[in-house]
Amino acid sequence: MGQPVASRGRAATPTLGKAMLNKYARAFFTRVLTPFAAFLIRRGVSPDTVTLLGTAGVVAGALVFYPRGELFWGTIVITLFVFSDLVDGNMARQLGRTSRWGAFLDSTLDRVADSAIFGGFALWYAGGGDDNVLCAVSIFCLASGQVVSYTKARGESIGLPVAVNGLVERAERLVISLVAAGLAGMHAFGVPGIQYLLPVALWIVAVGSLVTLIQRVVTVRRESAEAEAATAQEQETQETQETQGSEAAK
Repeated sequence: MGQPVASRGRAATPTLGKAMLNKYARAFFTRVLTPFAAFLIRRGVSPDTVTLLGTAGVVAGALVFYPRGELFWGTIVITLFVFSDLVDGNMARQLGRTSRWGAFLDSTLDRVADSAIFGGFALWYAGGGDDNVLCAVSIFCLASGQVVSYTKARGESIGLPVAVNGLVERAERLVISLVAAGLAGMHAFGVPGIQYLLPVALWIVAVGSLVTLIQRVVTVRRESAEAEAATAQEQETQETQETQGSEAAK
């Protein structure tokens, strides 16, 4: 999908690790996926279509395989469709179609895909996984992920930059959860003890998401206070100038 429209204010400065990961990972996948993206363009496929199909694939992989405890195969299917998020963006850049609609659709369907993944975990632990605590943790991961995204979107919508890099953002949530789920699924192939990776990962994501939520709320509160103070200062300066102008005119 198209690149998101730049928000007002100063963007959050990424950490060195994240910056390097984004730089080299994106460069690698851009080289790999550009020919495929160009092929789809020649076939008349639109970036929006790729976005929709990718989301449908992730949802199907999560809600068909995970509730049955087939963590390995579910993760394989999800991972294959997750790459559509890079393909549609590549297509949009080649077509020169970066747009507000593309950014909106991409972000909205990301939330749908994330919900399906953690919803699949919750269904597994509510059923065959037989662990109500981990079911609750999965639901918390689902809900907190949505709220973390909302806090940034809402902050930006009222004119604040929300300049903070959270401890566990969307990329970290997905990588930690999917890698752990895929490895935990290998228990079905006879790998002993590895099934405990997913519970550990879910707790990490839950705690990290809570910390990230607090970071963003604190940041929005600080930026809001700074913005209101700046506005009050501007009004005071304007009133002073108007008063001085009136006195000079007498």
